[in-house]
Amino acid sequence: MDNADFIENLNPEYMRLAILEARKNLIDKRGGPFGACIVRGDEILSVGRNTVLEEDATCHAEINAIRIASRKIRSYILSGCYIYSTTEPCPMCFSAIHWARIGAIIYGTSIDDVKILGFNELAIPDRKLKEIGKSGILIADSFLIDECRSMLDDWNKLPDKKIY
Repeated sequence: MDNADFIENLNPEYMRLAILEARKNLIDKRGGPFGACIVRGDEILSVGRNTVLEEDATCHAEINAIRIASRKIRSYILSGCYIYSTTEPCPMCFSAIHWARIGAIIYGTSIDDVKILGFNELAIPDRKLKEIGKSGILIADSFLIDECRSMLDDWNKLPDKKIY
């Protein structure tokens, strides 16, 4: 699939599921304001959110979504899947996405957007990781960015938010 076909076939429903999942952390504060949704064709395999504050530093939304999807299909190989993420995956998550052989990353806000909020991010863009690693992952950025940014703004207004 070429990049134009890939971009044309993105589904806002899947990003909105990731946003809804991330918004749960505005209420129960299990982690930061991040969500992810993994789909294969028209099938939703998983929806995950960040649970770092409840579990451990590896429990980013993308990692949690990969774990759920892998259990569902009983395989660590998620080829043919796309991952929708409210924010650009960090280097750890990009690597996990690459190793799981997920074919595409679709994200809203950037690593720089959350670094500004105070998160301890390694500011290495996914496109740079793709280039360095010679990865075949397709990347679409700024997808539903206004909705993703709105969710981040709502989180940032919380008086008792935890930044890590």
